[in-house]
Amino acid sequence: MKPMLLTTATEIPTGKDWLYEVKYDGFRCLLEWVDETPTLKSRNGKVLNPMFPEIIDYCQDIYENIRSFLPLMLDGELVYLVNDQQSNFSIVQMRSRMRTQSVISKHAQEFPCHYVAFDLLTCKGETQQSVPFSKRKQLMRKVFKSLNLPHSVDYQDFARIQMVEENKHSKKLWNEVKVSNGEGIVTKEKMSKWQSDKRTSNWMKIKNWRYVTVILSKYDHNNGFFHGSIYGKGQLIEVVTFRHGLKKEEMNTLRTLFESNGTLISSNVWELEPSICVEIACIDFDGKHLREPRFHAFVFDKDPADCDWKQMQRQLYPLPENVKITNPDKPVWPLLGLNKDDYLLYLQHVSPHMLPFLQDRQLTVIRFPHGAEGESFYQKNAPDTFPDFLATSSGDDITHMVCNNLESLLWLGNQLALELHIPFQTIGTEKPTEIVFDLDPPSVQEFSLAIEAAQRMKAIFDQFGLESFVKTSGRKGLQVYIPLPFDRFSYTETRVFTKFVCDFLCEQEPQWFTTERLIKNRHNKLYLDYVQHHEGKTIIAPYSARGTEKGLIATPLTWNEVDDSLKPDLFSIPAVLERLKNKGNPFRDFRDAADEMKFADVLSQLQKLVKNKA
Repeated sequence: MKPMLLTTATEIPTGKDWLYEVKYDGFRCLLEWVDETPTLKSRNGKVLNPMFPEIIDYCQDIYENIRSFLPLMLDGELVYLVNDQQSNFSIVQMRSRMRTQSVISKHAQEFPCHYVAFDLLTCKGETQQSVPFSKRKQLMRKVFKSLNLPHSVDYQDFARIQMVEENKHSKKLWNEVKVSNGEGIVTKEKMSKWQSDKRTSNWMKIKNWRYVTVILSKYDHNNGFFHGSIYGKGQLIEVVTFRHGLKKEEMNTLRTLFESNGTLISSNVWELEPSICVEIACIDFDGKHLREPRFHAFVFDKDPADCDWKQMQRQLYPLPENVKITNPDKPVWPLLGLNKDDYLLYLQHVSPHMLPFLQDRQLTVIRFPHGAEGESFYQKNAPDTFPDFLATSSGDDITHMVCNNLESLLWLGNQLALELHIPFQTIGTEKPTEIVFDLDPPSVQEFSLAIEAAQRMKAIFDQFGLESFVKTSGRKGLQVYIPLPFDRFSYTETRVFTKFVCDFLCEQEPQWFTTERLIKNRHNKLYLDYVQHHEGKTIIAPYSARGTEKGLIATPLTWNEVDDSLKPDLFSIPAVLERLKNKGNPFRDFRDAADEMKFADVLSQLQKLVKNKA
């Protein structure tokens, strides 16, 4: 059986007869589930189980719950979710090409994929293919709810199988897709049946095209393809080959241009000096080439020298239309050559990893209106006028800003709020949702003390059976986290734990560590700050920049990175973007690691210990 196919459309059909879904950029796949282990089949019938072990393992874990619905068949997409509307196709494609099981397993840990299902074809062995699409969705939602599986896509959710929710309103969904840089939307006729390997107008896809300006560089007469390039590091880099989208007269004009003004560099291949620019419609860039490219327009007024890597990044990641940007060329980190637009692009890339920590928290920001090397000031209050997309929260006679979405993050970025500091609890509770130890050495030269303290803390937490996380402070220290369940433990209770850990380390190594708050009394020791973990106090958010000339980031790390080779200045904005691409996000599973039972047991032991000492 092969999946039903989509018809390409340029306009979104409207009316009560249609439903709309996000289109995810991944591998179309049927999930056939009869026994304990399901089968993932590609559109060509290839079994994908070995390449996506995290999906199979998850299915086996929930087998006892789902077995009453078997045999079951779902139609969906294998994806690597960047946010709720976007999948990174390159990650999925890379996985599919792996053959060594150890390599696949490592990649699955760093870049875990999801299976997002949008149709239910068989349930309890009964085929549903002739049932109207809207009815199939209703049944699918009922099944997912009964299994406690997500019935809408949530990129933060550990559940490896999720349902793609249908929408009645296309305009709102289309805007969400554009803001999130998703591939597009799918529109489906409510009464449509599922037809294997059929392409009909009952299912249509509308792509969220991005438009990239490139320099015409080559023409290959053998296959009729034109090549486009951009400037990167002072030289031309080819990023696209295309011919689709060209009208016959445009194709002939370009062919004549190359053969009349170009240089024949090999058999039937002509090269042209940088002079003519064109706009290419595409859906993404896979690291080497624009994906699904098609000619869009000539750009005769464009200087080829402006067609560079930076411009392509901005065209691939357009800013939301409702966020007004001023002075994008303003220098922010002159030492790195980074301006405001570079900072905004950074925020777009890290937003999926940063926003979960900003969600529903009263912000304190430090703004640098003249760049990182200029004067700065703290801001807690929301301004008198602010956009509708910015949430607020009142407390202590202050209307706090709350950053719950990408638009709000970019709005703050436009104001050069470089440092984003957050409390330890959300606006929905007075209790902390994580414990954070701030390991503060006397200077960056003594950073090795922070490494030593972090390693010793990790050993203590491992002994307690508590999962811990670590990040750089973005300045001279490290910060160690333990996630807590929501609204469960008070600051008074967590203080018992934080004080014990810090006092224990100071007793073990009094020549290295101290809990003395006064700097003059620390005698060049590392300060273990447990007093800071309290209501009303804040900590720098993961992936927030710092107002330093080097553009350093408060960067989540893996524990195996915390060794003698670790240095704070390794984590500038460009370096963090590169490590996210290569290593993923070490804080990805942070919230899932909260273990109420284990922390309660540890706390009980420590409270008894304190009581006995008293």
